[in-house]
Amino acid sequence: MIDVIREIDAVHREVDNGRLAAGAAHVVRLSRTYAAPIDDVWDALTDPERIGRWFLPISGDYRLGGSYQFEGNAGGTILECDKPNRLRVIWVFGPPDAPASEVELRLTRQGDDATTFLLEHTAIVPDEMWDQYGPGAVGVGWEGGLLGLELHLQGGTVGDPIEWQVGPEGRDFNTRASEAWGEASRAAGVDETTVARNVEQTTAFYVPSDPA
Repeated sequence: MIDVIREIDAVHREVDNGRLAAGAAHVVRLSRTYAAPIDDVWDALTDPERIGRWFLPISGDYRLGGSYQFEGNAGGTILECDKPNRLRVIWVFGPPDAPASEVELRLTRQGDDATTFLLEHTAIVPDEMWDQYGPGAVGVGWEGGLLGLELHLQGGTVGDPIEWQVGPEGRDFNTRASEAWGEASRAAGVDETTVARNVEQTTAFYVPSDPA
């Protein structure tokens, strides 16, 4: 059993504006502190074998300028790597000609046995999609990754991730995560009507009434 409320409360969420070479962008940030040394967290984030145990199988050319591809998911190019503090990549979800965004990971040592992890995803999102879903469309997608990393660092797992997501615990987790992104939007100054619409649509996407 996972303490869903504890895991949701462990993450700090922010919504911001940013910029990419192609123009104005939206930014979502997630951060939490892990009870693990910085070198262990960095290794879990960059070792291909370990990545496949808590996130998704990955293949690629792991060097600056090299490419990577998550199985059935996003791929891109490695832009910056400053071990064990910072990693920045181009992130393309879908076909190669899909819009490119950027993901940056930052680690900060908190003594010998704890590490603060920050993930920043900057993307140009069509106005109609942002108006419908807000930051939750991207944010909720990353929530499972942060949870998976926490469990991995502590020697645990949710088992079959698909089965978990459609089960009661996963549905509760994603519902609460969607609501938490609504709170982040509210804190960023978004009006209540828009927040309510975004939470409703994001929850319906991640927690459909018919899990099948």
